[in-house]
Amino acid sequence: MAALLLIGALGADTGAQIGPEPIPWPTQEWRTSSPTAQGLDDARIRELVALIVDNEQFPDLHSLLVVRHGYLVVEEYFAGHDAEQLHTLQSVSKSFTSAAIGIAIAQGKLEGVREPVLGFFPDLTGIAHVDDRKQAMTLEDLLTMRSGTDYHERGPDSPHYRLNALSSGWTEFVLSRPMVAEPGTRFQYDSGGVILMSAILKSRTGVHADVWLEQHLFAPLGITSSSWYRNAEGHPHTGGGLGLRPRDMAKFGLLYLQRGRWDGRQVVPEAWVEASTARHHVFGGDSRPWIGYGYLWWILQPDPQGDGQTDILAACGAHGQYIFVIPEHAMVVVVTGGTTNNDDENAPIGFLYSHVLPAVER
Repeated sequence: MAALLLIGALGADTGAQIGPEPIPWPTQEWRTSSPTAQGLDDARIRELVALIVDNEQFPDLHSLLVVRHGYLVVEEYFAGHDAEQLHTLQSVSKSFTSAAIGIAIAQGKLEGVREPVLGFFPDLTGIAHVDDRKQAMTLEDLLTMRSGTDYHERGPDSPHYRLNALSSGWTEFVLSRPMVAEPGTRFQYDSGGVILMSAILKSRTGVHADVWLEQHLFAPLGITSSSWYRNAEGHPHTGGGLGLRPRDMAKFGLLYLQRGRWDGRQVVPEAWVEASTARHHVFGGDSRPWIGYGYLWWILQPDPQGDGQTDILAACGAHGQYIFVIPEHAMVVVVTGGTTNNDDENAPIGFLYSHVLPAVER
């Protein structure tokens, strides 16, 4: 059985205020503390870790990390995984891509989210199915999964499966999808539009999203090791191809908890963090805890035992990859896994509400 990390807090340089004390910045390495010292019920956390180790109620998970008040208070690895392994992020990659776009807008490389998508590729010939709707499609439509194209990911004959089988030509493939709705009117999960964002960045910055993130996000946060799935043209799969250490996933969560600020520097514009985590699309019916979608961020229902007002933010990926950002409790939770079905994939959302949030001392 994995041993729960219960290490006393170390001395640290301090930065922004998100709890009772100024937080230590983990640019070089995380400072650690105990759950109890940071106001979490240790027994509830231990129960959760035991259930994950048991591999029945919450099977096929690889890591669980909890950060509170800037301190790493839980760090557990399962099924032979360890702290130094790069882990697939799957669609958690999308939230990093969103940050890349926001940074590029702040630097004046992109004019803003209302820029027409086709305008980024004036010299690209042979784009199919061009009509008034496609000409009206904007970067914001891609960021909110409302492109209006037929791109979907349901089954081996879907456009997404076909794109993944291509060794080149991803940009042309996505741009040539037929339109089936007015842009901005219908939510349909669409990794193709996110993959296209790397080409959009390259059209204005001269580099793809992997290089852009390395320079403008990873370096300030002290993220020194990463991997990308790329096609033969060097186009990174920004819809799901990033690999990072779970500790570095937690850094990204802390950055958004701190509204884009890191150790005295505004790495991601605060206005972009706010826009990215707003409810641009609201889900109805029985979709809870999924209540909304921002700019490549999911919005979850607030802590039922909390103020009932403060949304929980989530970067989510297939097979059990999550970064939960919980502003109300100054907390970040990271989960990685290798689940093989939808129920197990969604299990971390369940234990967020059944074990992690109830562990907060009130």
